[in-house]
Amino acid sequence: MRILTADHIRAAITMREMIDAMREAFIALSTGTAQAPLRNALKSPDGVTMFMPAYLNGAPYGAVKVVSVFGQNPVRHGLPVILASVLVYDATTGKAVALLDGAYLTAFRTGAGSGLATELLAREEASILGVIGAGAQAGPQIEAVCAVRPIREVRVYSRRGAADFVTSLAPRLPGIYITAVNTPDDALTGADVLVAATTSSTPVILDRHVKAGAHINGIGSYMLTMQEIAPEVVIKSKIVVDSRISAEAEAGDIMVPIQQGLLPTTAIDTEIGQIAAGLKTGRVSADEITFFKSVGTAVQDAAAAARIVAAADRLGLGTVVDF
Repeated sequence: MRILTADHIRAAITMREMIDAMREAFIALSTGTAQAPLRNALKSPDGVTMFMPAYLNGAPYGAVKVVSVFGQNPVRHGLPVILASVLVYDATTGKAVALLDGAYLTAFRTGAGSGLATELLAREEASILGVIGAGAQAGPQIEAVCAVRPIREVRVYSRRGAADFVTSLAPRLPGIYITAVNTPDDALTGADVLVAATTSSTPVILDRHVKAGAHINGIGSYMLTMQEIAPEVVIKSKIVVDSRISAEAEAGDIMVPIQQGLLPTTAIDTEIGQIAAGLKTGRVSADEITFFKSVGTAVQDAAAAARIVAAADRLGLGTVVDF
């Protein structure tokens, strides 16, 4: 079995390659050529652990991810909020062939999913990116958006402060002005692309933040009780999701307005894979507000892991152990 850390994953695949893997994953999901049961969740007093298997039909590998979200980890245990592992198996024999750092893979592939959505939905000239959140998910979100649009300015707000985050991220994005700001308004007002990457249960992107023609990526909330995007924003946006089934089960940003009668029950109508496959249209006007809601799907892990393991085998990355 090959053990791959975050450093090995970074060496094995670029952001552009990961975005292409997400295109493959979402098209497979939306065209019925992938198997991805709705994730199971086990709750404990301090968090939740989720189990996510997937296989893209015909692929050499399948994958199972175990991911935990424990909000008090940094304060109580000195650990990240998100911990995860991805087990990769050979689709011909069923033999386990690799174990990947799932926390980094999750952040990387989630960022790449937003990169794909931004590529398909944001205005071509989008140049200002506003981000709420400075945790593990924020960096890949920023890198992915910058990979697909001519971003010249990135504004980041976090209630815990974003100065250290900005200092660490800036060298990876030369030529782009990245700044930590003091309020959500400073980050979002006038932005062409807005990203919510928080664990907030109440909206952090409000109506006053969103200009005509903006694109929004909402990636932090993952339960029906959580909302990052205000209903006033959601109801006037083109809504695109990663998985219709998962969104109906987990996307509070959309389901709460539906339950309140602010959106029709048919609001979850378009998957990003349908747009990527040319089955549905993306942006239809310069002034349209587009909203991509991602709750995460295991097909992303499977598609990413297959490419990473193949590259790691070719490059000799990781630690190989008998298993």
